[in-house]
Amino acid sequence: MHHFGTALTQKQGWLLRKNSEKIILSFDSDEAGLNAKIRALDILQEMGCDIRILQMEGAKDPDEYIIKYGNSRFKALVDKALSVIEFKVKLLKQNLNLESVNDKIKFLNEIAKLIAKVDNTMEREVYIEKISKQYDISKEAIYAEINKLLYKEAKGDKVLEKPKPIVHHIKQDTKEIPQAIKRRENTVISILLLGDVTIFQTIKQNIKIEDFKDFTNQKILQKLYEEFEKGNININSIIDELEEEEQNHITEIMADDYEIEDVEKAIDDILQSYEKDKLISRKFEILELLENNLEAGQKKQLEEELSDIIIRLAKIK
Repeated sequence: MHHFGTALTQKQGWLLRKNSEKIILSFDSDEAGLNAKIRALDILQEMGCDIRILQMEGAKDPDEYIIKYGNSRFKALVDKALSVIEFKVKLLKQNLNLESVNDKIKFLNEIAKLIAKVDNTMEREVYIEKISKQYDISKEAIYAEINKLLYKEAKGDKVLEKPKPIVHHIKQDTKEIPQAIKRRENTVISILLLGDVTIFQTIKQNIKIEDFKDFTNQKILQKLYEEFEKGNININSIIDELEEEEQNHITEIMADDYEIEDVEKAIDDILQSYEKDKLISRKFEILELLENNLEAGQKKQLEEELSDIIIRLAKIK
C-alpha cells in the first residue's frame, strides 16, 4: 500500500509500477492539490496499474487509522476501496445538486465521458450497473449518452482523415518503422532521461534529430535537446511541457526495461549502429552512382570511397 501525499511524477509512477501492479492510494478528496492527485491516478492507469482509492474518515493516514480503529476495520476499508472511475464520479457528485435538472444532465454527460474511455465492454457494463444503482440514474440513459459519444468519435475519426493528409502520411510511415529501430530510439530517450549533461553532449554530437525515424520520438528528442542546451535538466518540467501523445510515449519508455547495465557501453553500441546505418546507406548510394556513365576521375574517387566504407564496415561488429 502506498500512502499518497504529494504530486506524483512519471518517474515515481514508473517505480511504483515496477514494484506492484495493484496500488491503493490513500488521500483525502477534500484536501488541496486535488488536480495533481487526479493526474497521478491517470499516470498510473496509463502504465497499466490496477488502482483503488482508499477513503478514510477520522484519521489522517493509514497508520493513525489502524492505531485508532484496529486492523480488521482497516482491512474492511481496503476491501471497499473505490476504482478510479467510481472515485471520479463521487468527486463530480460533490459539486452538483442532482435535484436540479441541469446538474443531473451535466452529471450524466460527465459520467458518460469517463465510462466511454474504458475499452473493455464488460468493465464498462459493471460501472454502468454500479453507478446507475448508486445515483438512481437509469442504465438506458447512461448507455444512450455513451453510445452518442462513441458514435461521434468514430465519425470524427473518419472526417479528420481527409483534411490532414500530411499527419495521416506520417502515421502511416511510423507503422513501417522496424521494431529494432524504434527500440534503439526509445533506448536513446531513456538514457537522456537520466539527465546527465556529459552523456547528452556525446549523444547530441553523434545523433541528429532527423536520424530518428519515429515522428513522436523525433519531437521528444528535439525538446530534450533544446532544454538541455539551455541548461535545463529538470526532466519532470520538460515532460510537463510535452504534448499528451509524447508524454504517454515517455511513460511507456519509462515502464519498459532496456536492460542497460553500463550506460557508456550502451551509448557506444548505439552510436556504432548509427554509424553502420549511415555507411550502408552511403554504400548503396555509391553503387547506384557507379551505374551511370561517369568521368574517370569521378569514378575513381567514388570507388576509393566505396573501398574505404567496406573496410570501415568490416571493423564494426
